[in-house]
Amino acid sequence: MVNFSALKVLLTTSCTHALEMSAILCDIKEGDEVIMPSYTFVSTADAFVLRGARIKFVDIRPDTLNIDETLIEEAITENTRAIVCTHGSNLTGNMIDISAVGAIAEKHHVLFVVDASQTAGVFPVDVQKMKIDILCFTGHKSLRGPQGTGGMYVRTGVEVRPLLSGGSGVDTYNIHHPKEMPTALEAGTLNGHGIAGLNAALSYLEEIGMDSVRAQELSLMRMFYEGICGIPGVKVYGDFETRQRCPIVSFNIGDYDSSEVSDELFSVYGIATRPGAHCAPLMHKALGTKDQGAVRFSFSHYNTEEEVQTAIEAVRKLAED
Repeated sequence: MVNFSALKVLLTTSCTHALEMSAILCDIKEGDEVIMPSYTFVSTADAFVLRGARIKFVDIRPDTLNIDETLIEEAITENTRAIVCTHGSNLTGNMIDISAVGAIAEKHHVLFVVDASQTAGVFPVDVQKMKIDILCFTGHKSLRGPQGTGGMYVRTGVEVRPLLSGGSGVDTYNIHHPKEMPTALEAGTLNGHGIAGLNAALSYLEEIGMDSVRAQELSLMRMFYEGICGIPGVKVYGDFETRQRCPIVSFNIGDYDSSEVSDELFSVYGIATRPGAHCAPLMHKALGTKDQGAVRFSFSHYNTEEEVQTAIEAVRKLAED
């Protein structure tokens, strides 16, 4: 699933929490440059902006909505401190080649931070092979754990500086907070109930197999995409030519506000979707959907082909009205 030593992993309350700590671990100072794809989740950018970083966004290709990794390398200067990438877009489902970006980061001696919120639990990640210095993830998405859980991997050699101190539960008579991982970054009482739930979810994933989950989710996603992409008035966003993508489909119907479409899907057909901006303002600006937003279907292996067919017909009827 994710290849790393347990001693290099700490648990957090969310991926946002982990990203905030990653900005501190990168030792960001005023004026440092941080390179990010333009589809970056808003909390990812905010964590580094709050530390005084100057963000250099790499634009998507207008034809595929993908990121050209060579443009990331071209953006690097002597002031670049880190490359921070969201592994998979939560709006289009497009994914970036983090192995290629990791090689670029290593070549130029800059830190490489990956937000795997959309992919952890669905796609395999090898932090050593992919040259990832810090990996952040949430527990409540594809890892299928409770809300309020998350974590991060920190490569050996990255200087660890606590965001909080005290209450580690170890080395009580030492007035200084422990410097060893993961205790160094786990001050205070952890969310024990949530962690227990996350552990149970991971056991479940191991039992049924991540490859099996991914294959089923992508199959349902593709069935839905192929069912709606030819409906007049429906515009789908993302690159569906590649097999390496998150199991989501975002679209709009004509000029209808995405919230109105989502409300209709739920109230009439009992289908829950996510409308709006999806915390991806730069992507919506690039797509021309800043005001309209988009309707997002996210597929799980719990869904069935019958549910997908029902969703296709619901979209078809809404587009005809």
